[in-house]
Amino acid sequence: MSTDPLSTVAKKIEAVFARHEVVLTLGGEPTYVPEHPDGPEWVVTALGPTKLNYAYALAAALQEQALPHAVSFYCPGKSYPGEVNPRWALALVWNRDGSPLVPALAKPQGKTSPKRVADFRVQLLKRLGLKTGWLRAIDPDDDDRGVWVLPLDHEDGVFISEDWALGTELTLLRTDGPAGLRLPLHDLPPDARRRALTVEQGDDALHLFLPPLTQHGFLAVIEACAATLRETKAGPTRFAGYIPGDEANRWCKLGIAADPGVLEINLPPCAAWTEYRDWLTTLERAATTAGLRSFKQSADGEQLGTGGGNHLLIGGPSLDAHPLFHRPRWVTSMLRYWQHHPSLSYLFTGQYVGASSQAPRPDEGAPELYDLEMAYRFLEELPPGDHRYLISETLRHLHTDASGNTHRSETSFDKFWNVNFDGGCRGLIEFRAVESFPRAEWMSAIALLWRALAARLLDTPFLAPLVEHGDALHDRYFLPSGLIADFDEVLADLRAAGFDLPRKVFAAIIDWRCPVMLKSKTGVTIRKALESWPLLCETPLEGGTTSRFVDTSIERLEFSAPADARVFVQGRELPAAPTAGLRYRRSALFPCLHPGIAIELPLYVAIETAKTRETWRLDAHSRAFTKCPAKEAPAIAAPCRKLRDDLLTYDLRLT
Repeated sequence: MSTDPLSTVAKKIEAVFARHEVVLTLGGEPTYVPEHPDGPEWVVTALGPTKLNYAYALAAALQEQALPHAVSFYCPGKSYPGEVNPRWALALVWNRDGSPLVPALAKPQGKTSPKRVADFRVQLLKRLGLKTGWLRAIDPDDDDRGVWVLPLDHEDGVFISEDWALGTELTLLRTDGPAGLRLPLHDLPPDARRRALTVEQGDDALHLFLPPLTQHGFLAVIEACAATLRETKAGPTRFAGYIPGDEANRWCKLGIAADPGVLEINLPPCAAWTEYRDWLTTLERAATTAGLRSFKQSADGEQLGTGGGNHLLIGGPSLDAHPLFHRPRWVTSMLRYWQHHPSLSYLFTGQYVGASSQAPRPDEGAPELYDLEMAYRFLEELPPGDHRYLISETLRHLHTDASGNTHRSETSFDKFWNVNFDGGCRGLIEFRAVESFPRAEWMSAIALLWRALAARLLDTPFLAPLVEHGDALHDRYFLPSGLIADFDEVLADLRAAGFDLPRKVFAAIIDWRCPVMLKSKTGVTIRKALESWPLLCETPLEGGTTSRFVDTSIERLEFSAPADARVFVQGRELPAAPTAGLRYRRSALFPCLHPGIAIELPLYVAIETAKTRETWRLDAHSRAFTKCPAKEAPAIAAPCRKLRDDLLTYDLRLT
């Protein structure tokens, strides 16, 4: 029986960590979109009319296929500048030991009706040991909707309710979301407890919103609700509310969050790569059931990532047993190694790269390497001890994009030990230059690569000075040949360290990332290369706001040719032997740079050898060249030019 080579490498990685007495957790944020992603919520906005239904469908598929004892909760999310309403997330919560989170919660019985909802309210009060009554709430957006509110808190094992003494019926706020998020808490007396359980009778389910409580109180109230539901047969139920911290280290949690253009999955931290791989396989199966997938299909048939990323996070099993806090040299070894190898920044990330992308390298965000080098050397010379704060404060201000955004960085320290950021003290380093791909196998292989590098750098620190890549960063390393050569160096380095990662799976990813658009019998190959799309100036929008667009009008190709072949593009000779890049204008959407330069499509490529001449054409809505008559090609013109002789890339816009 053959052994999976990836699993073999994973065992060797865990052996290295065990030898160093290290537990390095691996987290992930894969993203998914519908098979037919229609509407702004699947392009640019976080919220929209269909996204929540897809989230519930994915949660149901996960519960049915892998998490039978998990309970789903609709949770209030974060507020972001420019967005009217806070975002939401669905959280699936289950016990670590495999037992049901709520033993009394069984498959729903009965059908929701006003009488059964009334019985539920009466019986729940008895079960909670309360004698106070429910407050009737009015929904200004739906007068007929039944909404009831129970002021509720939990102290010393006892439930507490109090009279809010409003004097009038309670009217919900006019905003989106469940009733528990729309309570007019500003109308309450200053000394009132601002916590309440709400019950809404929906068309298809009973909606329960739980207030902020301790973990003990949270479990007690949900157990009481579940037992009452079973007793009264009140029908299907959807839970919402605030999930407390896991002080008892009792449960696991998986999040399904609304993010711009995608559904983002927040995986629980995995102690080993095999656990992470199994999660991605489970998600792929459940997503298919829910009508979701981890890639988009463009209008011209090209498969693309979701655009929402698949960020990898490394951390520790707890803050007390965190392997990075006492090992700043391990942290800087990873940062130095990634800076030396641009393929790790560009091969597995989103559709575009560079300073204005979602994950710019630190040497794309910083004007020079001086401060980065000084920061890394300082951390490497620290004495033994817990240096979480110094690691964070030394690196957080340098690992940013050009505007200083700490989240938009290839390696983000926002969640490492950022005392000024909500949720910023979790000991996590987030690698953001990783995209979602069409196959779970590919995504798990990339995570294994990251983990293998972490193990290799723990065994042998990498202290080489940072490299001044200069123009090669956006020239040589934007071409598939440059990326592949650099990545082969990474694989060889890992192989020498005992981690023999099979190249085949990564070759498939590279072919998907940089697809072949033409492979002629003359030996000429054209592949799609990478491009850095610039950020434009602020543009006024309707409503008095402004936005900054990215100019996506330029595309880059890589030409490889034998010495005896002559290549002409738009009638201009391109010296393509052995390899050259070519930039050309593919579109001219408003706004864009250089609006006076015309679109250079159809793109004609003529290939001449001593014996043959072929002519190929690339149309606007095609991702591959097709043969065409030679007479279609433009007449011979001046040769292609490049900005400087030391560059590999020519630019068709230069005349």
